Amino acid sequence: MEDSLMFELSDYRMKRARETLADAKSLLERDRVESSINRSYYAIFHALRAVTALDGFDSSKHSGIIAHFNQMYVKAGIFDKEISKLIRIAFSTREKADYDDKIARRKPTP
Repeated sequence: MEDSLMFELSDYRMKRARETLADAKSLLERDRVESSINRSYYAIFHALRAVTALDGFDSSKHSGIIAHFNQMYVKAGIFDKEISKLIRIAFSTREKADYDDKIARRKPTP
């Protein structure tokens, strides 16, 4: 992919990340916690895709994007290892927010 196209794609994905983060903040202000968690994770994911676009890399799987980012940027020392932990926590938290049934977590009333 031509350099200018990679930069354009990366810029587009970062814009999307910022918009998604703004959505997450708005949802949190309205006490829509699970939806805010979802949007927060996707803001991170879009930002990761913005970075990996600079390598000409993309994947249809979240795990592929995360693995490439960790290999090329965290392992190389460009990003701190703490970022990798935060991504893993965000992914796990998003899955729980999206798929755990709240009703199953409620304590029964006596």
